[in-house]
Amino acid sequence: MSFTNKLVFTFSLINLAIQPAIAAECSAKSGAQTVPLLELYTSEGCSSCPPADKWMSGIKTDKVTPLAFHVDYWDYIGWKDRFSKAEFSDRQRKTAAFGGAGYVYTPQFVMNGRDYKGWDNSRLNESIETTQKFASRANLSLNTMTEGNGDITLKASAQAAKPADAKNSDVFIALYENKLVSQVKAGENSGRELRHDYVVREFFGAYQISIQNEFSKNFTLKPEWKGRDAGAVIFVQNSQTGEILQSLALKFCNS
Repeated sequence: MSFTNKLVFTFSLINLAIQPAIAAECSAKSGAQTVPLLELYTSEGCSSCPPADKWMSGIKTDKVTPLAFHVDYWDYIGWKDRFSKAEFSDRQRKTAAFGGAGYVYTPQFVMNGRDYKGWDNSRLNESIETTQKFASRANLSLNTMTEGNGDITLKASAQAAKPADAKNSDVFIALYENKLVSQVKAGENSGRELRHDYVVREFFGAYQISIQNEFSKNFTLKPEWKGRDAGAVIFVQNSQTGEILQSLALKFCNS
């Protein structure tokens, strides 16, 4: 099979490790079936969000790719969510527009670019089984190399399976963290301890798969990243419909 549209995105992630470590490498490649992307739009300023956060944390299967985007439009009611970003709110609004909705809300789950109400484990398994009946429309790979000095190099690639898909394909890369805890001292969740997983901390894209492209970028991680439970996700989305063509997640080695 010949592929003419390819994206390679390389990160150098430096976690400022002081003690030398044994070099470690881990990688992942997408398979023949589509792995759905499950997005959660949430906020620490939303009193109805903690149950959704908890349910998201309980997802352990590798047959779905979960990501939690913390929006910023509830920050004004007394508590600023330290994980929130305006760009995440913008993504949610764009997702709503794809589905013809004129509003956004929290907590909101989005499965493969579409609003996903009535979330529970049984329905999630049904959605995964349905999605896996479709052949993958993009080939993705992630690779991390942890050097002895603690540096992490992340390489991500995406390749459209058909030229027709490549025409409107956007590639996104997210860096996420697990096991995050907040002691909320104001707002609707005042006095509560909130726990979060799959929280998007950095988000890159969109990068178009139109011609053969290569990107390279270096990052120096902040000290608090050291030792965190973290990883990367790459996914391809149709820029006209919002449909997810394929997704792939990889946990950082020795993170």
